[in-house]
Order: sequence, then structure tokens, then C-alpha cells
Amino acid sequence: MREYLLTLCITAAVTYLLTGPVRKFAIVAGAMPEIRARDVHREPTPRLGGIAMFFGLCAGLLVADHLTNLHEVFEKSNEPRALLSGAALIWLIGVLDDKFEIDALIKLGGQMIAAGVMVVQGLTILWIPLPGVGTVALTQWQGTLLTVALVVITINAVNFVDGLDGLAAGMVCIAAAAFFMYAYRIWYSYGIEAAAPASLFAAILMGMCLGFLPHNMHPARIFMGDSGSMLIGLVLAAGAISVTGQVDPDLMNLFSGSERNAVHQMVPVYIPLVMPLTIIAIPAADLILAIVRRTWRGQSPFAADRGHLHHRLLEIGHSHSRAVLIMYFFSALIAFGALAYSVNAASMWIVLSVVFLSAIGLVLLLLPRFTPRAPRWAEGFVPPRYRRRRATAVAGAEGEAVAEVADEERVPVTVGVSGVNGATAVGSRTRSR
Repeated sequence: MREYLLTLCITAAVTYLLTGPVRKFAIVAGAMPEIRARDVHREPTPRLGGIAMFFGLCAGLLVADHLTNLHEVFEKSNEPRALLSGAALIWLIGVLDDKFEIDALIKLGGQMIAAGVMVVQGLTILWIPLPGVGTVALTQWQGTLLTVALVVITINAVNFVDGLDGLAAGMVCIAAAAFFMYAYRIWYSYGIEAAAPASLFAAILMGMCLGFLPHNMHPARIFMGDSGSMLIGLVLAAGAISVTGQVDPDLMNLFSGSERNAVHQMVPVYIPLVMPLTIIAIPAADLILAIVRRTWRGQSPFAADRGHLHHRLLEIGHSHSRAVLIMYFFSALIAFGALAYSVNAASMWIVLSVVFLSAIGLVLLLLPRFTPRAPRWAEGFVPPRYRRRRATAVAGAEGEAVAEVADEERVPVTVGVSGVNGATAVGSRTRSR
């Protein structure tokens, strides 16, 4: 555990220290798009933050290779090298897109090639556990297609949620933390060394996100851009592929006892299939709601609008930071709820806790609609926004009252859809005119 923690800290430190110089380089290189009418941010903000995150990834792998216990991961498995190869390719494509805005089909092709590079070097799904069927061995073509599909979907899901400052990095960090706990438990509790690469990938991914977040929290000084969002999406997918398709479920000795106990014990085997959905769940829900909303209005499902989840949070009165924190809350609820269920699937307390926390989250969503007002005698002890505005008579030229100002209602601020850092990885950006 100490070596994982050291790797995480080194990755975070390198990413944090390099983000400042990368920001200056992005400004000099002109990777600072103009503000559009639908953008959330108010000032031109440089991107290319993925450069710092990539070098943080390289530093984490380099340090892990020189540590006593983690060095065995590089000796017994080619997965770290496969990850580095695919990450370098997807990072290069992202850098070019951040600067020159390359075509959407080229980006999609690059994502598939990066996934193919990892498959060629051994990072692929060999078998998959299916409920009611058991472990199913895949052919080479089936494993390749499934691996490429998982990588592409995860990359674009991460890029889709990158619509507010600090949103994508924080959500991926939460998902990576839950995934690390799961993979480390598989490796430590069951003694399965094949889960060690996934634990390493998750620790490095947490370091990349934690090192970049201080520069990316609202108001963001730099965006990660496609070079960063596609990179962390690929690393997240690589960890899921490693622990799903490389760890043999038969090694866990879960098929003992009664059939009911076997079903409960088999839950950890299926969790890798669910864990990547912790980062895809929210953007997928947003996508489905957008299609239904636009179709209901008679619009094209692909027509841009201002109804995404994070923009809805802003419109009902949440601040930028609070909207991000609410989405963090639901991401953590999904990720750690799945993790807790994998530990003890038979416990009803887990389900009840998830339901209770979901109710708390719904209350937090509705709080801006209820603006608390302090009584008159307590107005001197509360911030100005909680004080009642007294009616004031405005005298005209002849000393007569001509108007009376009453309590003002909060007017939601209309915001646009996500800007440069919120475009989908396979979608093209509209150039400013």
C-alpha cells in the first residue's frame, strides 16, 4: 500500500508542478479559443492541460518500475507498457485537436487505433463473466472488438462530462478511488497478482486528477482539453479491461457452499462490468434526457440546447462550485455503493444507505428553490443574502413617493452549453465567428 501511495503522490506532484508552465506554453502557442455565446466561462482560458497529466503518468510509471514490489508488475505483465503506448498516441491526438481542432472522424479513428495498440501488446479482454452463464472465453476478434468498444465509450463519456470547471477530473478521481479499492481487495484478499496492474493504473489516475484539480477548480486557470479528457478516459478503461478480462474468476474459489451463497459470492466478479459505468452513468443519463427532451419539442436529437444536467443546476440557483460538488456526490454514491455491494451483497443496510443518501442528494438539488430569510432581530448576525430587503420609498422631484422597492426574487442566470472543455471527443467544435 505504501508503494501505491508513493506512486500516487509522485504522479500528483509532477502533474501539479508542470501545469503552471504548461499554461504559459498554451498561451504562447495560441491554444486559447475565443469566448462564444454559449460558453460557461467568461474569459479566454488556455487548454492543453493534458500535457502535464501525461508527464505525470510517465513519472508514476517510472517510479513504480523502480519500487521493490511494484517492479514485479512490469516483469510479469506487459500491460503497463501497453497502457503507455496507447496513452502516448491518444495524448498526441488530443494535443493536435486542442491546437488545430482536427476532424471528428480522425479523432474517432485515433481512439480506435490507440485501443488497438493496447490490444496488440496484450491489454485485452480474454474472458467475460456473465450472470447465469459463468465465465465465457472470447475469441481473439471478440476480445478485440469488446476492448476497442469499451475504450472508445469510456473516452467519450469522460469527455462528455467535462463541461464545468473541475467536473471531469473530480468525477474520474472518485471513480478511480473506488476502482482502486476494488482491485486492491482482489489482489490482497484473494492473492491474485493479475489484479496488481489495475491497482497501479487506478493509483496513477488518482494522482493525475488530484495534481490537476487545484488549477482546474472554479474559476479554472487552465482546461485539460481533449488531450487530458481522452487520456484519463483511456487510463480508466485500461484498468477496467485489466481486472475484467485478465483476472480469472475461478481463482477466487467462489463456487463453494449452497447455490445461494455462490450467487452472493460471485458479485465481486461482476463488479468490474459495473464499475466503469460509475463514470458513464451520469453523462449517459444526460444524453438520454437530452434526446427525449429535443424529440418531444420536435427538434433534432443532435441539436444543441441549454438543458444539460450541470446547466440545469446552475439555472435553478446553484453556484458553479456547488453544482460541481453535487455531481461529485452522486458519482461517489454510485461508485462506492457498487463497491460496498461487492463486499457484502447480502446486506440490506447497503441498499437502505444508498436510498437514504439519494434522498439527501435530492434535497440538496431543491435547496436553491427555498431561499431562507432570517428574522428581523437576527439580520445583523447573518450574511446579507439572508436578510430581508426593506421597502424603500423613492422620492420624486416634488417630494412625493413615486415607487416602492419590494423584496427581489432571485433570477436564475441563463448559461450556455459547455464550451471548449465540454465538447464531446468525437464531436466537432463550432469555430467562433
